[in-house]
Amino acid sequence: MLSWRGPGAVRKRAFHSHCLWTHHEAPGLGAAENAVCVCDGGERGAFHQKGASGQPYLWARLDRKPNKLAEKRFKNFLHSKQNSKGWVPVEKNNKQYCWHSSVVNYEFEIALVLRHHSDDPGLLEISAVPLSDLLEQTLELIGTNINGNPYGLGSKKHPLHLLIPHGAFQIRNLPTLKHNDLLSWFEGCREGKIEGIVWHCSDGCLIKVHRHHLGLCWPIPDTYMNSKPVIINMNLNNYVYAFDAKCLFNHFSKIDNQKFGRLKDIILNV
Repeated sequence: MLSWRGPGAVRKRAFHSHCLWTHHEAPGLGAAENAVCVCDGGERGAFHQKGASGQPYLWARLDRKPNKLAEKRFKNFLHSKQNSKGWVPVEKNNKQYCWHSSVVNYEFEIALVLRHHSDDPGLLEISAVPLSDLLEQTLELIGTNINGNPYGLGSKKHPLHLLIPHGAFQIRNLPTLKHNDLLSWFEGCREGKIEGIVWHCSDGCLIKVHRHHLGLCWPIPDTYMNSKPVIINMNLNNYVYAFDAKCLFNHFSKIDNQKFGRLKDIILNV
């Protein structure tokens, strides 16, 4: 599985600290035509196989403050479970990762995913995606109870969470990797109302620039992602068994094929 800290992946950042701007040169930057929107306002997850059966499973990034007890428990966990370092499987009834588990159904092997509509790049789509299609990918969990909910999803009474595959939102009008050009793009461009950019270089290097690196605020009131309409694609009639009445999949099925002006306008019929 690929993570920002995983083997074979190199992450470089351009930092702005007071008056200091450091430009990191990357050999493959000249061929870095693929740049994507940063969706770091969430919790990172990845889909990987679990157990002897090889069932697709959602794994959550394990982030802990360093201390002796945490380090000891983590080492014991790795030894007993034989897990990939830094990732833990999201079990169905795990309270610690309850928002992660709300967007997956292991019985039907599907996940709630937000991405561009396949036939209309100007339209977002929320759909149930087979877990097998997401294997070896990293994704971001966004929603009501995640990192201040910068996209305004759901409410405290009716929380709403979704997965976004990393690299799902490509940027068309790219700024150059120069401080003033980046600053102008983030402040003056509609497409710049995002959290940051990741450049994918031809040599496998990833270059990430966050708004904070430029001294800009995040979250912001009107994000680019909230400027696009979104349609719900959640027809569950082909499944043999009924879904839990309280699960998000069932709630979305009640508004199947409905279109909303933006993400924060979605209201579930609970």
